[in-house]
Amino acid sequence: MKLHGTYKIRYQGARGAARGALGGARGPSVLDGGSDDPIEELLARVATAERRTQRLVESLCEEIRLGGESVSLSIRRIFSQPREVFRIELQRPEFGYQRTTLLGREALEALLETEDVRHAVERLARSA
Repeated sequence: MKLHGTYKIRYQGARGAARGALGGARGPSVLDGGSDDPIEELLARVATAERRTQRLVESLCEEIRLGGESVSLSIRRIFSQPREVFRIELQRPEFGYQRTTLLGREALEALLETEDVRHAVERLARSA
């Protein structure tokens, strides 16, 4: 049973588990179909991370769109070095729901490209 407040930070597939068990031994990768080419493995990991980021951005957009005027949105930069990281807080008081997501600069720009999110940010700016 997981303790309250513990979250999975990074995906480590079967290879990550095998590496720990075998003391750094290299086995076939789950991500690239068993290839030992490190460049293909790296490209597969980057593609997986990009798909995950895209799903996060789409999920945030959907929640903002469904919430309409009742959504409270807060965007803050929490790190600037070594790379910019932004904290997105989304609140829907009618459900007692709060979501906090950390995004990089590129993902935030992709989020702000959608019309519903821009309207929520403009409402935030007007109320401040």
